Amino acid sequence: MTERTDQTERADQTERAKRTERTASAGGAGNAGSPAGAGSPADAATYEVVVVGGGAAGLSAALVLGRARRRTLVVDAGEPRNAPAAHLHGYLSRDGMSPAEFLAVGRAEIARYGVELVRDRAVDVTRGDGGFAVRLAGGSPSGEGRTVRARQLVLATGLADELPPVPGLAERFGRDVLHCPYCHGWEVRDRAFGVLATSPASVHQALVVSQWSKDVTLFLHTLAEEELTDEDRRRLDTAGVDVVPGEVAALVVEEDRLTGIRLAGDGGEHAREVLFVAPRPVPRTGLAVRLGAETSRTPFGDYPVTDERGLTSVPGLWAAGNAAGFAEQIVNAASRGYRAGAAINLELLMADLDAGGRR
Repeated sequence: MTERTDQTERADQTERAKRTERTASAGGAGNAGSPAGAGSPADAATYEVVVVGGGAAGLSAALVLGRARRRTLVVDAGEPRNAPAAHLHGYLSRDGMSPAEFLAVGRAEIARYGVELVRDRAVDVTRGDGGFAVRLAGGSPSGEGRTVRARQLVLATGLADELPPVPGLAERFGRDVLHCPYCHGWEVRDRAFGVLATSPASVHQALVVSQWSKDVTLFLHTLAEEELTDEDRRRLDTAGVDVVPGEVAALVVEEDRLTGIRLAGDGGEHAREVLFVAPRPVPRTGLAVRLGAETSRTPFGDYPVTDERGLTSVPGLWAAGNAAGFAEQIVNAASRGYRAGAAINLELLMADLDAGGRR
């Protein structure tokens, strides 16, 4: 048997994914295990499952559903949360892979099982007796795209990171402005860290990142010194974290790398090589809200209430990944997608059996 390198195999998978996307955009036939006639023009926009979101959660759900021979469509707006990062970490067997490559491999994998993928945005959704109708943005002059229908709907739309309005912050995000030490801490270990406070919870972030460097400075920015508790001060002191009051005015960048933090007024500059910040998470849960799904308010935004499988309060509506919670890392999101996909297949199977008639 001829041996093939991982790089060659991934290139082949990526090319297969591109071919499948082109087929889906043109109205491809879908999964070979679909009911008879499912690929005909009359019902070309009808699926058993539509997955909105083409990240780790959505692709994982689609992979399970495709392997279960369910006619599945993934609607991918192409806005992955981790796009600014050069590499992903902490995912066993995928550590160090680029997010773009990870998604390309995932698209190739779902393509092998007949799952369709379209690059589009779901802009509206309604629910009726037959399931869900999802309207896509499309590219027509009117701005209205086609409507696809599904018995079950998975929302894997993720969330967006809203950064504080500090000049230069967004341009460096994912490079030397970071938010997750578990994602990036090893790569910047032992450098001079700064932590930009955005809330009292930033104290926790400063304490956590001190595991990766003993040179950590917490810039209070808009956080008043009075908001630090005695316990905060004790822990920061024990961890060796310096605390600098005053608002941060800008980042100092030289030769395309962060070299310091400039404070407003005459606060001066502080040499730093890495800056950690906690963006405000903005869940993309508009479609769930539109369908009347129950939500739960958390310090990190409002998320749909789900059971352990990912089912929301709306029958047939599922949420996975960061669309269901803030703390889902990429490996957790993939796991949640897998669980939802398996549960959906069982739901469809039992519904068909209970409806009667031979399959």
